[in-house]
Amino acid sequence: MTSLKDPTGAKTPAYTPQFKRVLTLKDLIIYGIVFITPTAPYPVFGIVGFIAHGHVAMTYLIGMVAMMLTAMSYGRMASAFPAAGSTYTFTQQGLHPHLGFFAGWSMFLDYLLIPLLSVIYVGLTLHRLVPQVPYGIWVILSALFITSINFLGIKMTARANLILLMLMLISVFGFLACAVFALLRGAGQGTLLSIKPFYDPENFSLSAVMTGSSVAALSYVGFDGVTTLSEDVEKPERNVLIATVLVCFLSAGFNIFQTYFAQLVWPDFRSFRDVETAFLDVSQLVGGQVLFHYVTFVLLVAGLGSALGGQAGASRLLFGMGRDEVLPKRFFAYIHPKYSTPTFNIYLLGGFSAVAAFFINFQLAAELVNFGAFLGFICVNLAVINHFFLRSGRRKGWQILGYLIAPLLGFLFCLYIWVSLRPIAMMVGFGWLGLGLVYAAILTKGFKQSPKVIDFREN
Repeated sequence: MTSLKDPTGAKTPAYTPQFKRVLTLKDLIIYGIVFITPTAPYPVFGIVGFIAHGHVAMTYLIGMVAMMLTAMSYGRMASAFPAAGSTYTFTQQGLHPHLGFFAGWSMFLDYLLIPLLSVIYVGLTLHRLVPQVPYGIWVILSALFITSINFLGIKMTARANLILLMLMLISVFGFLACAVFALLRGAGQGTLLSIKPFYDPENFSLSAVMTGSSVAALSYVGFDGVTTLSEDVEKPERNVLIATVLVCFLSAGFNIFQTYFAQLVWPDFRSFRDVETAFLDVSQLVGGQVLFHYVTFVLLVAGLGSALGGQAGASRLLFGMGRDEVLPKRFFAYIHPKYSTPTFNIYLLGGFSAVAAFFINFQLAAELVNFGAFLGFICVNLAVINHFFLRSGRRKGWQILGYLIAPLLGFLFCLYIWVSLRPIAMMVGFGWLGLGLVYAAILTKGFKQSPKVIDFREN
């Protein structure tokens, strides 16, 4: 039975999931893919190409290895602790309550900024398409749309996700088909098979590729959002693990295939007119104005989808911290009686996106997303080792691979990518952690008290 326990070991009555279990495995997979978006490489393709000296496909392959190992860690922890809170809950339960707070605090930064980035991008793009309407109006309308959908319940979010996914997949497969036809006609490399997107001896630099990987990894951030819906999904002990790994695998396929063909079509990474819109140039080259305009439209769709998923995941992360009274419980742990949503959290996140979009720099915000995300990934990989391998004694046969070697490799990959972030992102990120340290010290009276801990394990 699931129970609540305090630092002295006393237990209170069984914990009851706070949300309605209305999502299926299919809903969870669609949510994860839309959150990450199949078009995730579009905004950063030129930037990664420039940083990694043209090895964009290679950076996504490296990111896939790190993320698949980490996705398995998230799935295993979600099976053991099927509750809202994700990184916060897993680190709290698998390592230590105080470390759980800092993992949740770092991921809070991540989930706070993902909807913000999307709202900024959508606002900028719509303003360019319809300059008569001020940027600020588009920002506010985008934030209101996303907040309204999430307020109406996770099932409504799932329906919206399905529509958004269909629109994005048309773009993905349309681009791939156009790129193949262009290559067969002699464009770019003029071949469908080449190793250069992964290794070009004339331009290869390991440090450049790893730095590029730290930026490309932004296109994977979001698979962990699947685990924030552990209390919304049927059979979470089974479905969350399957969905997390599948979402990561499918996203890797979208990322690698699209960047591979984009590099073959446009092999000179130095010749883009604007690295931030490089993928639009490639789309125009292979598909003309029709594909160019559709990709532009899909980038808007992807921005809305990512913001929708980010806000849903962040609201449940905050709920988990409020439920444990790490954040004020009356506000953050409130659940709407009709729609079964953490309403106040959704309002807070929507309001933050609408206001902060006027003040925060897009590039720095993107790098800070990776700071928070990869710090959380590091904690969850360590939590698997501590909870399963050390604490639970699962050390026989394949268990050594699953509960020690795989999460250890995931930890090392994520650590390497994390320390490859630019110094400015590290400084601001550690400043955020410093604020969390002060808050935690006040909350726990100088760390003399442990936060309340909920035990989700089966007795």
